[in-house]
Amino acid sequence: MQKLTKAIAAIMLMTALLTVGCAPEEYKDHDYVDLDLPSGTLWATCNVGANKPEDYGDYFAWGETQPKDVYNWSTYQYYEGWNMTKYTWNERLTFLLPEDDAATANCGNGWRMPTEEEWHELYSNTTVTWTQQNGVNGRLFTASNGNSLFLPTAGYRWDSGLDDVGSNGGYWSSSLYTGYPYDAWGFGFSSDGYGVGVSVRYFGRSVRAVRSARQK
Repeated sequence: MQKLTKAIAAIMLMTALLTVGCAPEEYKDHDYVDLDLPSGTLWATCNVGANKPEDYGDYFAWGETQPKDVYNWSTYQYYEGWNMTKYTWNERLTFLLPEDDAATANCGNGWRMPTEEEWHELYSNTTVTWTQQNGVNGRLFTASNGNSLFLPTAGYRWDSGLDDVGSNGGYWSSSLYTGYPYDAWGFGFSSDGYGVGVSVRYFGRSVRAVRSARQK
């Protein structure tokens, strides 16, 4: 994970962000921010299940489209008898299909979870700082065009617990870790740094939706 210098003391308000989120009752039209990324990818302004950028939203196991009460192998949709039943060693599925994508299922067609590469693109083409928004810790990604994206430290779900809220953020990508398909790629951060890494697929993590190439 990359180390950062101390967070900038005063950070511009995210006036470029719109406030409508990706909560279940608002599936058809969700606000996004254009960070002028090389790919043109547009990022939703808040987590799936949230109404504001600083809200934590819902938590999803990788490849599942609904939140639940308990997150472990016994409740994971694609685990049976020590084996994976989908996105396995033998399949050529290395990215989530739309029907297994929490962003698509909850935000509608055109929205999807970012790939591992798109997480790299996000932090490689923005200035990333540790800050607070309305009292919530998180990372702010500020682009050269002045637009910004805030990710809150929503922690993660394991069994029936919720851990590391306020100190860590863990977000899924749509990319399977092919070296060990019990894991998938995601993006994690704390006050000390940030980066892409792998996580066990049954963990409940946050989802931030994206749209491709400035679709309408």
